[in-house]
Amino acid sequence: MSKDKTKTVEALIKSNKVVIFSKTTCPYCKMAKKVFDDMKKPYKAIELDRREDGDIIQCILGKMTGARTVPRVFVNGECLGGGSDVKELYKKGKLQKYF
Repeated sequence: MSKDKTKTVEALIKSNKVVIFSKTTCPYCKMAKKVFDDMKKPYKAIELDRREDGDIIQCILGKMTGARTVPRVFVNGECLGGGSDVKELYKKGKLQKYF
């Protein structure tokens, strides 16, 4: 696995308050984006199915977070999990503490 790609992923996570590693057709990805849209919080969406290096990035995320599934949602550099995880945090009022 490319160290350069790993550094690219780490840089994306560090340089954006909210990063969603996503795929355009994934319903859970849409769920995660909707949570941040509803909160009126901007996010950086990295659409893995629109990138040539999407599979590589997904593997890197798997090593970083323990799961290759999308979405992988990062807030303030911390992986909060996927779409259901983020929606649950929002419903419980716990997601708001990150802002």
